[in-house]
Amino acid sequence: MAGASDREVTVEGAATRSPLMFVHGAWLSSRSWDTFAGYFRDRGYDVSAPEWPRKEGGVEELREASDAIEGLGLTEVVDHYEELINALDEEPILIGHSFGGLIVELLLDRGLARAAVAMSPAPPKGILVLPFSTLKVSGTALAHPSRWHGTVPLTLEEFTYGFVNTFTPEDAKAAYEKYYVPETGQIFYEAGFANFHLHPPTEVHFKYEQRAPLLIIGGEQDHTVPASLAKKQYKKYEKSPAQIDYLEFDRPHLMMVAEGWEEIAGAIETWIAAVPEHAATSAGQTTT
Repeated sequence: MAGASDREVTVEGAATRSPLMFVHGAWLSSRSWDTFAGYFRDRGYDVSAPEWPRKEGGVEELREASDAIEGLGLTEVVDHYEELINALDEEPILIGHSFGGLIVELLLDRGLARAAVAMSPAPPKGILVLPFSTLKVSGTALAHPSRWHGTVPLTLEEFTYGFVNTFTPEDAKAAYEKYYVPETGQIFYEAGFANFHLHPPTEVHFKYEQRAPLLIIGGEQDHTVPASLAKKQYKKYEKSPAQIDYLEFDRPHLMMVAEGWEEIAGAIETWIAAVPEHAATSAGQTTT
């Protein structure tokens, strides 16, 4: 494992079999979770990976009908997942990536999950300084006001820089063809100007004492959400006595399909196995 938790995560007892719900990120579809979904299904978990609202069909269909997501905002996306969670028989464990990581943080803030994992999560309100590489990726959307309420495409070059910068050119092109879809510009506008609004859609309550356990994962080779940015979120959450853990891996942004993705999935499985003990006996307490 490249990097370690700032707080020791111990495993006692059998792994939980709470349902797992995966939430994909921007410029992606639920196909980006195929590796992780298969990994956890093979281990007996009930797995779902729903699409964002208004995203119907496969990657090819989403590319052809991208106008359906024009004006899609973060609140509509989060409300969509809340509805799906409420239809479950029990609280799920949420695993989100990129904007999906921010979405699971917002759902956790609403008290809708037993625990959550945020992989390279997009920054919520309160993160004031962004790395240059993050601004370069998000600038694709924010540099063109006409896209704020429309859709934002990515070229192969832009996708490679933001998602798969450690891949060979051939593998980067294959990943682009398999996983990329245009995205709603509204979410980038909401995130980019969050600190100028009192209660933006990206606001989470870092000091919330009753929050369920949260694991944040950073990627050392990540251009879109560098590990330093993921670490800043972790430090914000330390203001609460609720459980917060952090792990870091030497991976790019699309870490779920990068070489060595099994190491990350295994670390998440280990962390999940510890959640029942922490949740049952030390709710609202920090890990030791």
